[in-house]
Amino acid sequence: MSEIRFQTDEHIPNAVIAGLKRRRVDVLSSLEAGLLGAADEAQLAFAAEQGRVFITEDDDFLTLHAQGVKHAGIVFVQPRQPIGYMVRGLHFIFQVLSAEEMENHVEFL
Repeated sequence: MSEIRFQTDEHIPNAVIAGLKRRRVDVLSSLEAGLLGAADEAQLAFAAEQGRVFITEDDDFLTLHAQGVKHAGIVFVQPRQPIGYMVRGLHFIFQVLSAEEMENHVEFL
């Protein structure tokens, strides 16, 4: 079983990304991926191609999941959650689930 690698939506705070990186989690921001302003479908497709679980606060990604769009996993974060809550929750997902378990699966935080 392989470790989860994450990609974040552009709305996920940089402090969350930094907190995950400090915990040695492989996480790529939309900025780092060159995807700022890209369509949701393009962002999810890029994450899937890279084998990255997509972290988002945008419920449009839940719609894409419900429509059967294939992905490497989605973590949906309720909007406006505290930074520490997000980092701890995402790190927990990283610790207990594998990349294979996240494939075409949604976790809610």
